Amino acid sequence: MYVLGIDPGSITTGWALIESSGRSVKYIDSGVLKFNSKTEFIDRVTEIKKATDELISKIDADEVAIESLIFVKNPNSMAKLAQTRGVILASLSEKFDKKIFEYAPTLIKAAATGYGHSDKESIQKFIDMLLGKREYQTHDESDAIAIALCHILNKGNAAVKSKSSKKSKGLAASLAHKV
Repeated sequence: MYVLGIDPGSITTGWALIESSGRSVKYIDSGVLKFNSKTEFIDRVTEIKKATDELISKIDADEVAIESLIFVKNPNSMAKLAQTRGVILASLSEKFDKKIFEYAPTLIKAAATGYGHSDKESIQKFIDMLLGKREYQTHDESDAIAIALCHILNKGNAAVKSKSSKKSKGLAASLAHKV
């Protein structure tokens, strides 16, 4: 199974493609979509849509994992992030109907490091240990890898738990929401 991880941002969006086969996980590719910060946000929306469409036309993934909306103190920044996620989700939903899952930032960090409030460097160290050392263009890229890994790890947890108890929803079922 191939999982596309997305860390949405109105200036930089991280993406990563990870393959999961049984108990093995393999890094395929990752990068960032960069948008012109000097362009008015309303005009940047078209740029975000086109870049997302271009990315998903080149990526052959089975499922998508995206970070859920995070709390940002600045209401203007939060609105831009929410709108960016909406544009990205609209593009993704055309190709990945019912195959998009979202995860809270604390769950992503906990899946990577065991602690839901880990810093970016701790997440990168985990990824480097699991998938091999690499250079990241931005934290958005490493976050996207962590998001994809979170989906793979939680999907596995859900499968194990659902076999052991029919009443148990499992960790992934209770924390991952189909979009």
